[in-house]
Amino acid sequence: MNLVIALLSTRSYLTAEQIRAGVGGYQDSTSNEAFSRMFERDKNELRDLGIPLETGRKSAFDTVDGYRINQDAYALPPVELTTEEAASVAIATQLWQSQEMVTATQGALLKLRAAGVDVDQPDVGVAITTAAMPGLRGSEETLGILLSAIDSGRAVQFAHRPNRSAPFTDRTLEPWGLVTYRGRSYLVGHDRDRGEPRTFRVSRIGADVRAVGPEHAVTRPDGINVRDIVHRAVAEWPAGERARVWVAEGRATALRQQAAAGTPRELNGRAGDELSLEIPMVDRLAREIAGYGADAVVLEPESLRDNVIARLRAQAGVN
Repeated sequence: MNLVIALLSTRSYLTAEQIRAGVGGYQDSTSNEAFSRMFERDKNELRDLGIPLETGRKSAFDTVDGYRINQDAYALPPVELTTEEAASVAIATQLWQSQEMVTATQGALLKLRAAGVDVDQPDVGVAITTAAMPGLRGSEETLGILLSAIDSGRAVQFAHRPNRSAPFTDRTLEPWGLVTYRGRSYLVGHDRDRGEPRTFRVSRIGADVRAVGPEHAVTRPDGINVRDIVHRAVAEWPAGERARVWVAEGRATALRQQAAAGTPRELNGRAGDELSLEIPMVDRLAREIAGYGADAVVLEPESLRDNVIARLRAQAGVN
């Protein structure tokens, strides 16, 4: 490595004696013969590695050959990737975070960005964000099947549950893409069972995932942006959006502390207060509200209310 650095740092030729005197590792040679053997070995190793080592003289008056590395031949050409190729690199670095691969994948991503390659493509077959993802605890096989199905245009069948306490239900999806958002990955597509676009968190998909049907039977409709679908489903709400939540008197202290305002109100004969709450993430707020059971009721928006009801039904074992 010291020899490579030295030979790259000059446009001129360095003689063997200059290399022996100035490159770390050669000064300790016990004799001229020992240095010659070491230097010849290193030159051969560089050539075997494909490094363009040149031999020449600084001028016609020199009587001793020198050495250098052709900088133009040594440099890699500009890295140019298509949108799909850049997305593939980015999703690989974010989805496969095993201990064996994390160093290599993150190093590859840094090198591509340093070379000016945009690996954060906003809307391709696989959509990417720059948020770092934790390990997916064995989901690599599931992701591989899903990515293969998207690439080949096949439908997929899998078992899914809306939350950890809910039972699994079988779903058939025409997949449009995978999106990573805030450390989680989501599968987006047309749900044949529901007859509409749906979003599924990959960590809530069971291990038995299989592609079904012929290839090229599934295509993403024109104008569909899978990132926007996920954003509407799970992302933070726009600043200023608020929820109205009724809480029973003396209950839900944590919700009360988050409220910007509260007014007394009875609901179904129970005393309580109507709170105005900022909506950070729908799932997070729904989970918190559902934890209070009958002591907290969402009045609006409807999407948050439906989310809470679904969680309560799952906890109660009601379909």
